[in-house]
Amino acid sequence: MEYFVAVADTGSMSAAAVRCHASQASISTAIADLERRLGVQLLVRRRAKGAFLTEAGSRILERAQAMLAQADELTASARAEEGRLAGRLTIGCYAALTPFLIPPLVDGFRQVHPAVDLELIEGQQEEMRQALLQGGCDLALLYAFGAQPGLSCTTLRSSRPYVIVSAGHPMAERKAVSLAELADEPLIIYSEPPAQQNADHWFSLAGAQPNVRYRTSSIEAVRSMVARGLGFATLIQSWPTDTSVEGLPLASVPLSDPLDEVELVIAHAAHVTPSHRARAFLQFAKDSLAAADTARTTG
Repeated sequence: MEYFVAVADTGSMSAAAVRCHASQASISTAIADLERRLGVQLLVRRRAKGAFLTEAGSRILERAQAMLAQADELTASARAEEGRLAGRLTIGCYAALTPFLIPPLVDGFRQVHPAVDLELIEGQQEEMRQALLQGGCDLALLYAFGAQPGLSCTTLRSSRPYVIVSAGHPMAERKAVSLAELADEPLIIYSEPPAQQNADHWFSLAGAQPNVRYRTSSIEAVRSMVARGLGFATLIQSWPTDTSVEGLPLASVPLSDPLDEVELVIAHAAHVTPSHRARAFLQFAKDSLAAADTARTTG
């Protein structure tokens, strides 16, 4: 059943074999045996085109996922009675947030709960939302903007948007700047949602139109291009360094516009009751980010 769910998730026998640390032949044999026992065809195999769920396979998939989750939770609950959390926990993260959040959270959580088998996936906002709704991950770290449909969200922190400019920019030493003042300058934007929607919304509130000059799917490329004086960028998360990956200096300037803060949330599917492991990770994330924010403001 685990092999069947893996093929459904990945779309091919070979990918499922990698995910399950098994041979492709073992995957194929196990699924054929499952089909024989159930008396229905679950998958259609097409050479070089992967595997596709049949109508019966689609109906059975959700129940198979639920049964596997229950079995995993049963094992984890038995071990929890011995005073420790165990079992698999899959954490998703919006790709632009991964460098800030995943390393410290994974490192810290594993030190507290070493028996929990953490798995990670990352992608764009909508990909992570779909992963939660379809059972591809247990929790996901997202921005609240556009994340809510079908999800239950817990706010971890709120941040005000700001801009970055090159160190030599005329506004680099300003205490604050408005988007209207920057409207005619080239804007370098992170190309993945919801960055474009955020920028459009913020400029609209400021009564201006953004002059988008460059788009890139690399957040570090955004910072590097700004550092070279090719334009400015709007950001939400604070970087731990004021230099680009090339070592060129950057200046962060607050926005004077009365913009709403953007919420960073940890989410789970609203129709799913989080496991002991998921609840523990959620609380650990809340406590860790609160402690980091306190240290930053008092330091």
